[in-house]
Amino acid sequence: MADRYRPEPAPSGDRAARDGVLLVNLGTPVAPTASAVRRYLAEFLADPRVVEIPRALWLPLLYGVVLLVRPASSARKYAEVWTDEGSPLAVHTARQAALLAGTFADSGPTVEHAMRYGAPGIAGALDRLRARGCERILVVPLYPQYAASTTASTVDAVCAWLAGVRNVPELRIVKHFHDHPAYVAALAASIRGHWERHGRAERLVVSFHGLPRRAVMRGDPYERQCRATARLLGEALGLDEDRYIVTFQSRFGRAEWLQPYTEPTLATLAREGVRRVDVACPGFVSDCLETLEEIGIGARRSFQANGGQELRLVPCLNESPEWIAALARICSEQGWRAR
Repeated sequence: MADRYRPEPAPSGDRAARDGVLLVNLGTPVAPTASAVRRYLAEFLADPRVVEIPRALWLPLLYGVVLLVRPASSARKYAEVWTDEGSPLAVHTARQAALLAGTFADSGPTVEHAMRYGAPGIAGALDRLRARGCERILVVPLYPQYAASTTASTVDAVCAWLAGVRNVPELRIVKHFHDHPAYVAALAASIRGHWERHGRAERLVVSFHGLPRRAVMRGDPYERQCRATARLLGEALGLDEDRYIVTFQSRFGRAEWLQPYTEPTLATLAREGVRRVDVACPGFVSDCLETLEEIGIGARRSFQANGGQELRLVPCLNESPEWIAALARICSEQGWRAR
């Protein structure tokens, strides 16, 4: 009878067991084409954590409508932000993993990165960590604010991998870091640097990824954590509450999502006479489609069409030294005591 479990790595002999860190981001298509986007969206939108609609209702709509219409338009958007190295999200995540590994001494943890949807996959990354002798693994979903559709979905994938492992490693998971002082300090440093280079706009719009309102009503702490991040960031920057605005972007479908919505808010600001805005997206640690295209192209176009003059996108944390140091600190604080 075939073994239901993955083959175990070769015994390490006298080699000391290692600790591992797995950084996990959302995912990206492998190319800015309709076929690649369709494969990515099929995996992403079929996750019941992402779309909380009964499968009997959602799957026919997904495969009969959404995956026939949406991939082509999404591919055009991806093409506008694609780089010679590939998807911005994939490039930044890989660089963050490499830089994080470089901050640890030779005896420090082994670092891998993965995507919840697409490649490199979570199961393969965990297999690689085990093959390198990691018996204790820290999983770090790169979502500062917890949501069931992001962090919990990552946990689902890790648990699915565990179900196929005979000799399971010790695991810890960073649930969130929305109020971690080092993360907030890295955000503040990023915005200060932006202001030093470009000057300060009339308003700072702090835009987070949206979430269906019903998810919050059912107990998801996401909105509360987003607003806590924004408040701590405002305090770190010394901003009065009327100098920044919290909004939510990336709506999907007809249901009510967290409000106020980012693009309509920017249009209203422009009509009210605000000529320059800075937009920061603290919920994303890497620039991606949602920041570069949705804000940097689409929202900018809407702001200017309604009378605004300049919308400046504050880059995400990406590979900033402050962020890599913060990430190392977050990992170290979750670590095990010495063996």
